[in-house]
Amino acid sequence: MRSKHRSKPDHDYEPMMRLRIMFSHAAVAIMAVACGVGVIALAIYAPLWVWALVPLGVGAQMLNEYNLHRYVFHLPPPRRQWAFDLLYMAHYGHHDFPTNTKMFFVPIWVALPILVVNSVALWAVLALLGVSHALWIAVAIVPVGAVLTFLGYEWFHMTAHLNLPKTRIERYVTTLHNQHHFRDFSKWFHVSPGGAVIDRAMGTAIDRDALKHQQRIEFIRTLGMRPDDPRLVAARGRFAEKYNLSDAEIARAATV
Repeated sequence: MRSKHRSKPDHDYEPMMRLRIMFSHAAVAIMAVACGVGVIALAIYAPLWVWALVPLGVGAQMLNEYNLHRYVFHLPPPRRQWAFDLLYMAHYGHHDFPTNTKMFFVPIWVALPILVVNSVALWAVLALLGVSHALWIAVAIVPVGAVLTFLGYEWFHMTAHLNLPKTRIERYVTTLHNQHHFRDFSKWFHVSPGGAVIDRAMGTAIDRDALKHQQRIEFIRTLGMRPDDPRLVAARGRFAEKYNLSDAEIARAATV
């Protein structure tokens, strides 16, 4: 019998507990270290004006978050099982088991390559253009500004899926994100506070009252796939141990 995934009582999800949940995940821990190194490097070596460019990283990451979620994580389910399994680990599984804390966070094999590629690419472009302090500009925008935004996203996304007392902004984010999970997975791709602006600009927002009266999409938790789709069944079995899924949870997921 596989071990059963147990949810903790609500009172256990105090800020320190949420931080422990977050930093038990490799991507969060490694990205936080990268951000810390970037902050220290800027403080020691970079000219003071470079700090003014950090908000550019915030904006870039907000766009990156939306595009990755909408155009990659919600790709039509691949026919080949290996490709399906990658998307299951990246995001499909999170919709399948939305309260499983092990599936809340972006995998390290997604987050780290994006960090490295974006940092190096920005540095190279700026250097080729002859921009002064190209390295420190790239560090301010990507490992500092963008990664700080990524860490904030992970915090709000995790909090949206936990049943616990929340601040006003956390309740707002939770309301929108629940619509994405349980009403219409083709709407509200953003999670970070302020990201609703991007959904509205991209045409993927919908009035919350309208969503309440909109007919729920069939097979919402499996992104339109039948819950007993062979690809889903295979992925659940393959990753049951990784995500602490019990036999009962897997059987229930195949019928809802």
